[in-house]
Amino acid sequence: MRFWPFRGRPAPPSADSSAFAIAELAPQLSGVLAVEQVRAEGHALAFGGRLLQSPPAAITSLQPRFRSFGYTPFLQASDGLTWVRALPFVEVEAPSRPRLNIILFVLTVLSTVVSGSGAFFDFNPLTEPLKLANGFPFAFTLLGILGTHEFGHYFTARHYGASVSLPYFIPAPPPFLFGTLGAIIRMRSPARDRNSLFDIAAAGPLAGLIVALPALWLGLSWSKVGPVPPGGAVVFGDSLAMRFMTWLAFGPLPPGHDVFVHPVALAGWVGLFVTALNLIPVGQLDGGRIAYALFGARHRQVSLAAFLALLVLGAVTGSGNWFVWAFLLFFVMGFQHQPPLDDLSPLSPARYAVGIGCLILLFLLIPPVPIAIQ
Repeated sequence: MRFWPFRGRPAPPSADSSAFAIAELAPQLSGVLAVEQVRAEGHALAFGGRLLQSPPAAITSLQPRFRSFGYTPFLQASDGLTWVRALPFVEVEAPSRPRLNIILFVLTVLSTVVSGSGAFFDFNPLTEPLKLANGFPFAFTLLGILGTHEFGHYFTARHYGASVSLPYFIPAPPPFLFGTLGAIIRMRSPARDRNSLFDIAAAGPLAGLIVALPALWLGLSWSKVGPVPPGGAVVFGDSLAMRFMTWLAFGPLPPGHDVFVHPVALAGWVGLFVTALNLIPVGQLDGGRIAYALFGARHRQVSLAAFLALLVLGAVTGSGNWFVWAFLLFFVMGFQHQPPLDDLSPLSPARYAVGIGCLILLFLLIPPVPIAIQ
């Protein structure tokens, strides 16, 4: 999962300052845009007209010209014109200071080891510390999945020259079941076009699955089928993909029986679940970025539809998990998305097919009732 580090906006520019900025920037459009309309749009200055170069070439020409004035150009189309929108937004080059990343990673290793060992639930780690070793298979498998996911984003972003932070792992002590709330990276610069936006967004979930699916299969080979014991127990819901892999491993289960998963298989389940959550096409989740690359300006409508679908899923299944997640997305993530610099160049056909595949993958990975007490 990735968040865009929006900062506080300055006060709206005055009419005089907007006119001065327009007078400075207009000559920089020479040879790139035949200007027909000019207007101020809040903090943005918009120049509409006819593009004289291809969109990639236009961005390449305009970026250095606008940077010297403290602006970044964004190419968009509306009202039958091509618009160059200049925003007082520049790429942030932050020095590499991995101390916080390392501290959070170490804390997340500890919290996931504690969670995987069952500490604070099955035994007291202060009196039986050696039992914490039981949490290593779960912790390192889960962190391998999450780390591969985030570094998929990181290395793809670096390939495209984007400014991006190292992953920040988020520890979560008990009573959180899995010992972590995942990991994030910070994108400090906008994507260049829809193709790079798509590649950066899709690289994380797809890379994570490369680790999660084999881990799940290996963990299932170490798991056992047994009768369901009487009394309450925590049950992890099955997605279509999970059911298929369980059927491959064990065949049809006898009535009254269930699979008691090995910690590595549980980490694989969490990996699939985290991937499904990230693929939900809302806001700036990975799925939201994929949806923007696919649908452009209709991204907000897609995000709203996905939010309503989560509420319906919660109502139909009776699972409060989806109401919590839906409102977290609404209040924390929102439905907006930062456009790429070049919002004119279309997504390539191959990426479009992979993007539709990612949305299908969401339906295969999402469990209708993620966690329940039975």
